[in-house]
Amino acid sequence: MTESSAVAPLREQAETGGRRRELAAATVGSVVESFDWNVYAVLAPYFAADLFGHGKHGVSGVLGAYVTFAVGFGARPVGSYLIGRLSDGRGRRFALSLGMAVIAAASLGLAAVPGQRSIGVWAAVLAVLARVVQGLAFGGEAPSVAAYVTETAPARHRFAFSSVSYGGIILGSLLSFGVLTLLLHTLGKSGLESGGWRWGFVIAALLGLAAVWVRRRAPESAEFHRARERSARTARPPFLRTLREHRWAVFTVFLNTLGGTVGYYFALVYLPQYAAAYHVIDKEDAASFMTVVLGVVLVTMLLTGAAADRFGLLPVARIAFVLPIPLVGVLLAGLRQGWLPFQAVAVLLGMLVATVLGTLNVFTGLLFPTEVRAVGLGVVNATTIAAFGGTFPLLAEWLGDRHWLGVIPVYVTVCTAGPALGLLTAMRVPSFVAATGRAEASVQRTPGTA
Repeated sequence: MTESSAVAPLREQAETGGRRRELAAATVGSVVESFDWNVYAVLAPYFAADLFGHGKHGVSGVLGAYVTFAVGFGARPVGSYLIGRLSDGRGRRFALSLGMAVIAAASLGLAAVPGQRSIGVWAAVLAVLARVVQGLAFGGEAPSVAAYVTETAPARHRFAFSSVSYGGIILGSLLSFGVLTLLLHTLGKSGLESGGWRWGFVIAALLGLAAVWVRRRAPESAEFHRARERSARTARPPFLRTLREHRWAVFTVFLNTLGGTVGYYFALVYLPQYAAAYHVIDKEDAASFMTVVLGVVLVTMLLTGAAADRFGLLPVARIAFVLPIPLVGVLLAGLRQGWLPFQAVAVLLGMLVATVLGTLNVFTGLLFPTEVRAVGLGVVNATTIAAFGGTFPLLAEWLGDRHWLGVIPVYVTVCTAGPALGLLTAMRVPSFVAATGRAEASVQRTPGTA
C-alpha cells in the first residue's frame, strides 16, 4: 500500500507532463499552419503586383494571387491522403514533424521568389509551386492534429484540449494580422509593396522550424500504438472501402467542415475586404482591428471547449451550431446599411465562428476508428476546404468585381447551416454515439467537473 501510494503521484505527474507535451506539439503546429497559410492571404494585396504583375485597373494581379491561394488548397486532398497514410501507418508524431518541415521550407521559398521584373512569368510559376508544396503538407496537418488530440486528450478535458489545439489556428491568424500591422507601421504600404512583404514569409519559416523541434520531443499516441498492434495482424482496408464503410462519418465531416471553413475565411480573413467594398471602413484599419477580433475568438473557443466538458458536447453544439444560421444575414445587413459598426459585426461574427470551431478537432476525430482516423478524416476535410474554403476569397473577389457582393451573405448563411445538419448525421455513427453517450453519462455523474 505504501509503495503504491508513493508511486501513484509520480505516475500521475509523468502523465501530466506527457499530456502537456502532446498538447503543445498539436497547438504549436496549428499556430504555424494558420500563420503560414493566412499570411499569404493578408499580404496578397501587397505582393500581387510584384509576383503576378499589373492588370487592367490593377485587378488581375490580386486575382492572380487569390487564384494561387485557391490552387494551394487544391493540393490539400492529395497531401491529406499521402500524409494521412503515413500518420495511420508510421505514427502521428512522424507525420506532424514531416508536414511542418515541408511547410517551413515552402515559406522560405516564397520569401526568396524573385519578382516579375527579374524573371518575368516565372515569378508567378514559382509562387504557385511553393503554394502547391505547402498545400500538400497542410492537407495532412489538420487531420493528424485532430487524430493526435482525440487520442491523447484526457477524457474529462477532451474538449478543452480540442479548443486549445484548434485555438492555435486562431493564434496563427492573429499573428498574421499582427505581422501585417507591424510591417505597415514600420515599412508603410509602399515599403510592403516594394518587397517588405517577404519578411512575413521569413517569419513563417522560422516559426515552422521551431514547431518541428517541439514536435520531435512529443510522445507518440498510446492509442495509436495499441491500434497498430491490432492492425499488424490484419491488412488495412483500401481507402475507398474505408469511405464507403464510414459514409455517415464522411458526410458529417463534410457538413461540419463546410460551415467551419466558409465561416472562418469570410469572418476572419475576408471581412476587411468585404467591409471596404461597401466603404464602411478603410481596408487597413479593418485589418488592424482583426487582431482584437481574433483575441475575442480565441477566448470564445476556450470557453466553448470548457462548456462542452462541463455540460456535454451535444447540448453545447445544439446551441452553437444553430445560432449562426439566422444571425449571419442580420449582422451583414446591419453592416451594409450602417446601423451596425464594423467593429461590432466583426466581433459577433467571430464569436459565432468560434463556437463551431471550439469542439471541431475532437468532434470530427470521434467519427472514425483509430486505424483510419487521419486518412479518413483528412481527405474529406481537405477536399471540402479546397472546394469551399480555398475558393472563397477568389469567389468573393470575382463577385465584387461584377458588383454582386449581395450574393455573399446568402452563400455564407447556407454554408453555416452545415454543422447543424451534421449533428443529425453524426447520430448515425455508432462510435460517435457511444463516445458522446459515455461523456454525457460522466457529466451527469460528476456535475462539478470543469
